[in-house]
Amino acid sequence: MSDIWILLLLIGLSALPVFLALLWFRLACFPLSRLSCLGAILAGMAALFPALLLQRILPGMNAEFGEYSGRWGLLVNIFRIAFTEELSRLPVLWVFFLLSGDLKKDEPLKSESAGAGPLGAHNAAARGAAVGLLAGLGFAMVESAAYGAADFRVTLPRAFTAAPLHGACGARIGPGLLFLKERPLFSVFRFLSVVIIHGIYNYMIAKPGVSSLLAALIALSALASSALEIRGGMKLSNN
Repeated sequence: MSDIWILLLLIGLSALPVFLALLWFRLACFPLSRLSCLGAILAGMAALFPALLLQRILPGMNAEFGEYSGRWGLLVNIFRIAFTEELSRLPVLWVFFLLSGDLKKDEPLKSESAGAGPLGAHNAAARGAAVGLLAGLGFAMVESAAYGAADFRVTLPRAFTAAPLHGACGARIGPGLLFLKERPLFSVFRFLSVVIIHGIYNYMIAKPGVSSLLAALIALSALASSALEIRGGMKLSNN
């Protein structure tokens, strides 16, 4: 197989989760425009660059897992990686929501207690989760392509492990940003929860003797939870 076909196959496998998410939104008639979908994916891809910058400038982030000694060395480094990657999603998604006007739509983003009612709050959360999902999958697409260029064999497994993990984390961060002013504790909880989920996943992947199936189970379970949140908003939007 020529290099160009290998490259195309690598890109196709890395983008597979993104296509599946877009197909789901299309079939479910979720009210997210094509431009919004494209913008969310590009925002997720852009998030990779601040993540790499943070990992480069923070002390010790360039070391391999095995270089950390002590009982907590591996655990600390893995959670630091999870933290930097999740932190990198915040500014790009914030810019996306700002440009799309979501942060200016005060009424739909108010909580139920503030008078918007459960319908408006739920739909806003579902939209934020959908945008975050696509952004997370966009991040995973670029990351998987980079890993696949080094070792092609990891591309397909990452499409069913790392991609669901990043998609699920993005889907939890999206609503947190939309409700940051109205529900700051809710937003902080969302961010901390994705760092923990991401960190546990990374730990299981890197720790010798731990089955990668457990990591895949965590990623798919988190994705299923996020998908249910988005699906609930779809039902309300279509009623």
